[in-house]
Amino acid sequence: MRRLRAVKIVATLGPASSDYDTIYALSEAGADVFRLNMSHGDHSEIRARHEIIREVEEKRGRPIAILADLQGPKLRVGTFVGGQAELVEGQTFRLDLDEAPGDATRVQLPHKEIFEALEAGSSLLVNDGKIRLRVNEATAQHAVCTVVVGGTISNRKGVNVPDVVLPLAALSPKDRKDLDFVCELGVDWLALSFVQRPEDVIEARKLARGRAAIMSKIEKPAAVRSFDEILAVSDGIMVARGDLGVELPVQNVPPIQKRLVRKCRMCAKPVIVATQMLESMIDSPVPTRAEVSDVAAAIYEGTDAVMLSAESAAGQYPVEAVRTMDNVAREVESDPTYREVIEASRGGPKATVADGIVSAAREIAETTNIKAICCFSQSGTTALLVARERPRVPVLALTSQRDTARRLCLTWGAHCVMTDEQYRFKGAVIAAVRAALTEGFAEDNDQIVVTAGVPFNIPGTTNILRVAPCQERMIFRAEPE
Repeated sequence: MRRLRAVKIVATLGPASSDYDTIYALSEAGADVFRLNMSHGDHSEIRARHEIIREVEEKRGRPIAILADLQGPKLRVGTFVGGQAELVEGQTFRLDLDEAPGDATRVQLPHKEIFEALEAGSSLLVNDGKIRLRVNEATAQHAVCTVVVGGTISNRKGVNVPDVVLPLAALSPKDRKDLDFVCELGVDWLALSFVQRPEDVIEARKLARGRAAIMSKIEKPAAVRSFDEILAVSDGIMVARGDLGVELPVQNVPPIQKRLVRKCRMCAKPVIVATQMLESMIDSPVPTRAEVSDVAAAIYEGTDAVMLSAESAAGQYPVEAVRTMDNVAREVESDPTYREVIEASRGGPKATVADGIVSAAREIAETTNIKAICCFSQSGTTALLVARERPRVPVLALTSQRDTARRLCLTWGAHCVMTDEQYRFKGAVIAAVRAALTEGFAEDNDQIVVTAGVPFNIPGTTNILRVAPCQERMIFRAEPE
């Protein structure tokens, strides 16, 4: 049942992957987290997929995380006479609030708040940046633009505003309904789209009321500029390179990705690298070499997870795409250079007792014949701190909280095991030995490192470490301390 890799795989479900057999096959092939895209599918379809995932989880006997990805506000132009118009470089083009169908001179943009935020010189990108406009004049009712890059513009194409912080909430009315629905359903993570500022995350957290962890999608330049503040109030981060590549020069995206992944690692918060990782596998059973290199680069950076979008949701080869990602991850992590890169990017000493404990656990594991680090964690904090160390040995995250086990499925290296609630450290050691033996991480007479917080069941109290022998007789001993 154990994965032979540390990085996790997120697979998006959709028309190509909505039935039990396919979802089971995706989990078996290597998917650790399933993403439900709230932009596609009504609530009944989302509920059905959620129920199937939980059935697969029960059948496979291992926790599975579910991530609901909220749509966010969608900025789109109106309609055109004949469905489209041709824009020529250098011409003047007007965006306004008039609902009348547009033509080659104007079209509706039904977002008054955008006009109020625009200034002369601002850029507008239409249809994923294929058409580029520069604002010459802006009022509360319209914007007069020059076409910088022309082409065919058609009905309801998306609009990006890269260099302006828009006075729009990250949560649309639809998002608020979707958020409450999926939280009641029981998802583990909420991915928040259109994040521009930390206040967007704080609002979503209030609405979630602790029912799901909050993941901020970094897809706007404003989010990159405010990243430290956004990271501080988020439980995890998704580097959504698709929109970043539209709103920023494409050459800026790789260094931004590396920087954001590094900061997430330092803060012990899970990070997903997403968008177009194996896009050619939508139609092809094999990826391009460039795509394989892209996935490998994210793994070398130390990301917690890599994500499939249309490849698994609508592609012809969803299971093959997951299997390919799994194979790439295994190959990268077996490369000695991988360890060199990971260890060279490890942060320096931290300030708390918990930091010292997990750092010591990693050093002991790597300098002696230790088979695994077993950490007891009710809230998940200890497991996150151990994973931040990126140890060479497996990490067993033991918890009695099913919600915690599921959320940790997104965390690098964490093999999540459900245990009984523990009240004494000796009992925790016995449970850790049992898990290491039964899950195939150790054999009789091997040794493991056990970390926990005493007193038990109080979050954030990691303060104890023990090297324990894995002896079969130990799992039958439970003398009081």
